[in-house]
Amino acid sequence: MSEVEQADAHILVVDDDERIRGLLQKFLARHDYWVTTARDAAHARRLLDGLEFDLLVIDVMMPGEDGLSLTKDLSDQISTPILLLTARGDTDDRIKGLEAGADDYLPKPFEPKELLLRINAILRRVPKPETLNEPPKTLHMGDVRYDMTRGEMWRGTDMVRLTATESALMRIFSANPNEAISRTQLVEDLGRDDGQAQERAVDVQITRLRRKIEADPKTPRYLQTVRGAGYMLAPD
Repeated sequence: MSEVEQADAHILVVDDDERIRGLLQKFLARHDYWVTTARDAAHARRLLDGLEFDLLVIDVMMPGEDGLSLTKDLSDQISTPILLLTARGDTDDRIKGLEAGADDYLPKPFEPKELLLRINAILRRVPKPETLNEPPKTLHMGDVRYDMTRGEMWRGTDMVRLTATESALMRIFSANPNEAISRTQLVEDLGRDDGQAQERAVDVQITRLRRKIEADPKTPRYLQTVRGAGYMLAPD
């Protein structure tokens, strides 16, 4: 996604701290993003009922319904990427956010520039619009099929919702079917920083993706673990 395309993105910031909402709205607006803010989960849900967003920035610690609960519920309903803001720097808490369906997380306090870089990275991972006149390319995994051209996954007539990171993983795997890809390479291809924590985060995303592909995620047939080599997509 080019900088021009990213500048058209509409971001929803969900945070109970009015000062943070105001600061983020001004900062992101200065970088040509369209920003809407919500003071809590209930307010965010009302906005989502009537508006479409390209990215959600959600604070974890909020009164009432917290950010993790909101993320888990939304990730099952919409494919809009989610970036979590958390005051907790512990790896396990970050993993909980990824398991809930978030595409990335950023511990507080943070530099606004780092938030901007992470937003840009997530938006670059969002599938591109369908290229016209390109013949469809489809991979089959049992009763699941993946349209490589559109970046869409289907089970029968039902579309399987994918997060931005899951979509990025499917693009990587579908471009290299029956080829093992290391966790280190996946971290690099996803545009993440190096480190064991990021490799563990990839494992979490693989687990979530298996739940959407496999009949039995605990004994994967299609998204396989290759001992000592990484992960491999083995379509029919």
